[in-house]
Amino acid sequence: MTQTVAVLGTGKIGEALLSGMIRAGWRPANLLVTTRRSERAEELHNRYGVDSVSNAEAAKRADILILAVKPQDMGRLLDELAEHVTPDRLVVSAAAGITTAFIEDRLAANTPVVRVMPNTPVLVDEGMSVISAGSHATTDHLAAAEAIFGGVGKTLRVPESQQDAATALSGSGPAYFYFLVEAMTDAGILLGLPRAQAHELIVQAAIGAAVMLRDSGEHPVKLREAVTSPAGTTISAIRELENHGVRAALIAALEAARDRSRELASGNG
Repeated sequence: MTQTVAVLGTGKIGEALLSGMIRAGWRPANLLVTTRRSERAEELHNRYGVDSVSNAEAAKRADILILAVKPQDMGRLLDELAEHVTPDRLVVSAAAGITTAFIEDRLAANTPVVRVMPNTPVLVDEGMSVISAGSHATTDHLAAAEAIFGGVGKTLRVPESQQDAATALSGSGPAYFYFLVEAMTDAGILLGLPRAQAHELIVQAAIGAAVMLRDSGEHPVKLREAVTSPAGTTISAIRELENHGVRAALIAALEAARDRSRELASGNG
């Protein structure tokens, strides 16, 4: 935590990482941010005590550069950084669909790059960040990325060839649950419950189920079977889900998300 870290792009994800690092023990004096607006720079300084600098200055001063910009802005940012980033820096990309090769090709030879796919629950310290090494990144570089992203949730190392699948499952994953909660809330209203009550019931059921999955170590089938009594209400609902092809629809949806991630990675945005 004695290294200097610069967060380039301080939207919601970038600020969440900044906040997580400070809670994990990083000193504000060792953290830099870049912003497009002076008002945003002042806001972050007042909130966290960090200095805002230009992208070029960040590249010169920081040991670790976290690129938290949108994928469509990555090429322009790398062009701006290229002459200032030396191979003794670690570059961490948190942009969906951007490969380590794309970044390596635009920076000095042998620059270590780590690719990370976080998801939005990093905003509440319950994120899942999937981490992959570029061709010049070592286990120490991966550990450095884990130290940063571990402050806002869990991390998991995977080969970069699995990043598109991880994006479909984890990066986009929260949206599927929100979609399911939305649909179940509508069903609760149809069954006669006020919206607020239906929402509270479903959200707590989701939280409880998630904690049981995490803490029990049981397979989801076993947990589902524990709720599914013979000729009961749950099996009647499960039968309808199967009749309507919900399982197949989920698999197809995840395949579509993976394929779109591949398209973004190949530049077919």
